[in-house]
Amino acid sequence: MKSIKYKTNSKDLKIAVIITKFNELISNMLLKGCIETLKNKGKINKKNISIIKIPGAYEIPLTAEIISLKMKYNAIIVLGAIIKGKTRHHNFIENSLSYGISKVSLKNKIPITLGILMTKNINQTLERCGIKINNKGSEAAEAALEMINIIKNI
Repeated sequence: MKSIKYKTNSKDLKIAVIITKFNELISNMLLKGCIETLKNKGKINKKNISIIKIPGAYEIPLTAEIISLKMKYNAIIVLGAIIKGKTRHHNFIENSLSYGISKVSLKNKIPITLGILMTKNINQTLERCGIKINNKGSEAAEAALEMINIIKNI
């Protein structure tokens, strides 16, 4: 039986990180966890990580589509936060984002990992962007590294 396992040494990989400027404090905490994981666990050279800052989560699918068509990157990581407000606006953003990035990923055959927090309040958000533990940016980076390896070995 053949088993495809995650390899941590991926220094030659190129990663695009799309980060939202909306809820920038949270996004930056997620980015810090993401970059630390890519450099420490993935051994990815800093020059192989491109950070693309965009206005908000709604703009992620288009940005991911353009990045994937360039065919320069092995994976895309998306980071940001959608916090429930007093209206249903967050529902439309979350649905559009989820559908859009899965469509781009499948169509263009590139792993896109989701480090977007979709929370009810700021407390839940802060719990998920911790610097040392429970940083969803770090988890998204690790998932990207793992998916690159799996796809290469299938």
